[in-house]
Amino acid sequence: MKDQKQEFSKYERARIIGARGLQISMDAPLLMKLSDKELDGINYDPLKIAEKELDCGVLPISVNRPMPLKNEEDLSKIKVEVTKVTDEDKIKAEAQEEKDISEGGEMMELANDASEDEPEETITAPAAPVEVLE
Repeated sequence: MKDQKQEFSKYERARIIGARGLQISMDAPLLMKLSDKELDGINYDPLKIAEKELDCGVLPISVNRPMPLKNEEDLSKIKVEVTKVTDEDKIKAEAQEEKDISEGGEMMELANDASEDEPEETITAPAAPVEVLE
């Protein structure tokens, strides 16, 4: 009886007990003999009945656990290209990138106080006439 508990994970046990409990609640026949006293003791709970059936090993259940496929490659077949970049090459690449950005890209200017003091033009709609009800 104890070997059965260790055979399934807690998730598998929960799934099996839940499925069997649903079957029992839908009036499926019990797979083991339980006395009226035992049934009264567990209050006719389908999940507890299913758990007893699982613990006794009378459920015809098997669990399929697919294992992931192992893909082993020979490490000597894998080539890793090693490129050595000198500091001079890095400096040249950065300088070229900065030059491309300054020539082609737009530079945003920082806002100065003079441009912020100018009032913005606003457009207002004329007021609609108001009718007064007496």
